Amino acid sequence: MSTLRGKLQSISLVDVLQLLHANRKTGELLVTRGKQHGVLYVLNGEVVHAETAKAQGETAAFDILEWDQGGFEFVTTPVKTPASIKRSVPDLLMEAARTTDSRKHLAGIFTDLNLAPWPTLKDPQLTKDLRIFPEDRPILGFLDGYHTFNEIITDSGLGDVAVLQVCATLHAAGRLALLKPTVSVAVTAARTGFFKKGEQVKVAKIHEAHWLAMGPYGANPIGHVRIVWPRGSVLAEVQFVKGMADQTIGISRELMQSWELPEGIFVGIRPAL
Repeated sequence: MSTLRGKLQSISLVDVLQLLHANRKTGELLVTRGKQHGVLYVLNGEVVHAETAKAQGETAAFDILEWDQGGFEFVTTPVKTPASIKRSVPDLLMEAARTTDSRKHLAGIFTDLNLAPWPTLKDPQLTKDLRIFPEDRPILGFLDGYHTFNEIITDSGLGDVAVLQVCATLHAAGRLALLKPTVSVAVTAARTGFFKKGEQVKVAKIHEAHWLAMGPYGANPIGHVRIVWPRGSVLAEVQFVKGMADQTIGISRELMQSWELPEGIFVGIRPAL
């Protein structure tokens, strides 16, 4: 049963949660912002769990609490969900405010999350005399120049603030380079006979020379590239070809169909492990 609804332009989620907390309500607070959907599960006035399409628990709660556009609806219903959030509502709201401030600060440092961070030193020199919490140290394993910020945030599961804070600490110490290896090329269909056994895509050799002079890519031959487009990404073996147009990538029609890539679409490509 819906007992409370409104628009976030008129009342903030902070005010809504404080109201539910004061009245010890139980139910689901459903929040939408455009195509985004989130749920805050409330038990006796306390937020015990949260979910979005990309996150759960506190991370999801902090994401939802930043929304200031859209709508909400509170549905009174029994809550049967794991208790992933242990903070009281006042503590949760305070931490959410700190997280928002941190995100704004870090966004000013890293304006493009499609860049690939690359440490210029190896441990223990990389982190010597720097304050990096033990629980954040797994992030260091993703900093290889091949993963973008966005990919590290997703793959590490440690959240954007933790990842970017570690990177900000390394960057301020002059120990982290920000690489921009992605090249935009148009997909062209190549005859199956154009490929040797084991090859998947062909790219102009000029890109190989460009990448080999950048960051970590010159340490080993580049045998794979990651192809990224709005609907997905794929890892592919690559062959570099002299004289090939540098604005294109050659892919067999069979692979284009398998990957659902229309001819002429522009994709991003960069070296991959």
